[in-house]
Amino acid sequence: ITQSKELEDSQSPKFFLHDGRAIPAISDDAYIPPFSEALEQDSILMPLWKGYLQEHPDWFDFINDYLELTRFSRSKTLVLNSETFFNIQNEADASRQLFINLHPINDFRRVNAYFIRVNEMLMQGGVFIACGQTITQRKHRFIKRYTRFGAPPLYLIDFIIYRILPKLPILQGWYFALTNGKNRALSETEMLGRFYFCGFELIHKKEIEAQTIFILKKAKEPRTDSNPTYGPFIRLKRKGKGGGIIYVKKLRTMHPYSEYLQDYVYQTNDLQEGGKFKDDFRITSWGRVLRKLWLDELPQFINFFKGELAIVGVRALSEHYFSLYPPDMQELRLRVKPGLLPPFYADMPKTFEEIVESERRYIMAKLERPFITDWKYFWKACWNILVKRARSF
Repeated sequence: ITQSKELEDSQSPKFFLHDGRAIPAISDDAYIPPFSEALEQDSILMPLWKGYLQEHPDWFDFINDYLELTRFSRSKTLVLNSETFFNIQNEADASRQLFINLHPINDFRRVNAYFIRVNEMLMQGGVFIACGQTITQRKHRFIKRYTRFGAPPLYLIDFIIYRILPKLPILQGWYFALTNGKNRALSETEMLGRFYFCGFELIHKKEIEAQTIFILKKAKEPRTDSNPTYGPFIRLKRKGKGGGIIYVKKLRTMHPYSEYLQDYVYQTNDLQEGGKFKDDFRITSWGRVLRKLWLDELPQFINFFKGELAIVGVRALSEHYFSLYPPDMQELRLRVKPGLLPPFYADMPKTFEEIVESERRYIMAKLERPFITDWKYFWKACWNILVKRARSF
């Protein structure tokens, strides 16, 4: 686990927002870039210290711990302290090995456009170092400034303006008119999700000087999704019958851009009983309440009335989760329509392997006797949910 605090400190007052769980790092090893050997003359190591970070020794120590700075060329490094897109707009593609921006990303008006441009100007395997204030750090700032008694009402106003308004399409214009896109309230999960959406992967992160410093590497091209989920209603890309893509509708229970962290969560978290990720930091506190009351599932009835989901059927899976299944089960799953009530609630398997076998039994039975199979599974699932209080999370 990194040095970043949990997204909601257990000692702070529980007002208005719980930001989730601590976000783990994948590795504690120093990153060695793929494009150069150790340099003697042109290394960025000493210029970075003397020219930029001498007044921020914690920054330098952290970066030096997790990057082999002697392998980054001074002439191919760019260091800025600015939120202005113009400063990087004319940089040549694949011209930089290392880019550091000391200005918090909370002030970037077009966050994704900025990150995508950074991706373009970095070589493959190049490093982007960014910083930002998370909503937990923002809340702690309010407490420190206004005390535990005065902070809640002021933080509520701040939360509405800087956190809620940007997510509501009708009110986004008001937000930008009021703030010019500056001082945006971002969760640590959203920051990380945006980085991954724009083609970066996390090397390490740490809380320094009341903000989080991210060391990221360029791993791939940015995603091309034209409309990443951001508001209270989301559309999740899932595998449908025959392998076609359907978009399952739900109420948001995770931080924005959480869907782009699925591979990351799989690398850092184990699967819990029921086959979902253990201690999933992407889920918000109010999201946990919605899941407990099943309210997040209600919009899926739209998919049912469109004929994309059945009442009973295997769970609609993301492409990543689908890829974890054995090839024979992948083929078998595509022969039936996903459903609102998966066989999980009838059999209550505990491990991923048991989930696979539970679905196998259901599909084989359904292919032979469709109506009777769904009838039996429906009532057994209802009994487990209503009487035994079965939950998949």
